[in-house]
Amino acid sequence: MTEAILLVGGKGTRLRPLTVHTPKPMVRAAGVPFLTHQLARAGAAGVEHIVLATSYLAEVFEPYFGDGSALGLHIEYVTEDEPLGTGGALRNVASRLHSAPDEPVLVFNGDILTGLDIRALVDTHERAGADVSLHLTQVTDPRAYGLVPTDGTGRVTAFLEKPQTPEEIVTDQINAGAYVFRRSVIDTIPAGRPVSVERETFPGLLAAGAHLQGMVDSTYWLDLGTPAAFVRGSADLVLGRAPSPAVPGRTGDRLILPTARVAPDAKLTGGTVVGEGALVAQGARVVGSTILPGAVIEPGAVITDSLIGTGARVGERSILTGTVIGDGAFVGPDNELQSGARVWCDAQIPRASLRFSSDQ
Repeated sequence: MTEAILLVGGKGTRLRPLTVHTPKPMVRAAGVPFLTHQLARAGAAGVEHIVLATSYLAEVFEPYFGDGSALGLHIEYVTEDEPLGTGGALRNVASRLHSAPDEPVLVFNGDILTGLDIRALVDTHERAGADVSLHLTQVTDPRAYGLVPTDGTGRVTAFLEKPQTPEEIVTDQINAGAYVFRRSVIDTIPAGRPVSVERETFPGLLAAGAHLQGMVDSTYWLDLGTPAAFVRGSADLVLGRAPSPAVPGRTGDRLILPTARVAPDAKLTGGTVVGEGALVAQGARVVGSTILPGAVIEPGAVITDSLIGTGARVGERSILTGTVIGDGAFVGPDNELQSGARVWCDAQIPRASLRFSSDQ
């Protein structure tokens, strides 16, 4: 296996305002665009040629990654004029693949952080002689996911939509968003229209008698589709809980990027990352959070499990918990924002305007 396709065309609507100016795979996790971690892990597994299937804000990818040589890769870019879904995106880039019909092609979704053993998935695919092999992971509560039951040999027996009742939960195995396709199978996906591999391609292949193999790998796995999950994923990368060769520094309680400034008495813990040119002022406390480049945390502010956007500013003594602050926004002093709050890009919140407790 020397080729991979990365599906990076989604709009990331659940992550807004993080994705107003930046496509989801380019939002920084542990100091670098999240996509960097996926590319680095693919390269470490032996992949040499990667095609990025882009759509939303497609123009930002190539200026950053270029031809991929800095990562030891050859990267090509294919942009969809109209969103084509996961299957349609695969078919749209098929002409850029070099693999022979029976050779394996790795496919990644662009919003999954995982410790998957990529070589083991490819080896499973080749040993089984499968048409498509899927990475499956086990979750405690599978109600939010499509279920993928398998037989005793790991062969997929069905694709079940999100279960609505306890009786419908026949397995805790879900589609984890990484696949190995026989190249010829990609060529059978209809061209020129939206296609979902989850709802159309995989069930159709199964109904036609194709061999779909599942490999359960329950190492680290996280869907980064929500702001809370994205913040957690970045912290786990910094802490070393999620493996990546692309973390720009030693793993540990904090990661401070070059040109960032942190006051000697500021406390950074829990996998916090402070981006280039950002400032964390005296007496501030930042726990498990991402401070993007150019952001400012003023004296005495307390930031927990939050993401502060590029060039944003959090005023003195403000307390933010489970909050996302968009690029260029300003949260004035003495505000208190609680879990789930999203402050849009360039918004201005005056001093002491929002609280979840008394001002005493």
